[in-house]
Amino acid sequence: MNMPASKGSHYIVAYCTCPPSKADELARELVQRGVCACVNIVPELRSVYRWKQAIEQDTESLLIIKTRKNLWEALEKAVRELHPYEVFELIASTVTAGNADYLDWIDEVTQEV
Repeated sequence: MNMPASKGSHYIVAYCTCPPSKADELARELVQRGVCACVNIVPELRSVYRWKQAIEQDTESLLIIKTRKNLWEALEKAVRELHPYEVFELIASTVTAGNADYLDWIDEVTQEV
């Protein structure tokens, strides 16, 4: 099935790091709330970053979140409520192309806005 060129721009892939102990809970709750269709969990990665004037290093999980662009605010609000970090990573990229059936599925399983 062909995808109209403009359809992909309605979707985003968001990235969020979190403690490995919270990854499953956070992913499940985001899907349960309907703010995303799917969350892939990359279970363990090392992050090196500057925090409060010090260089820190931690083991984290990476959540790869697939959703619609118009759900960004709801996604961000849910992550803000659920995430244990004072300042959490949540960034997104627009989807430029994708399997039309998969994109339709995202529409079917996410909340209406």
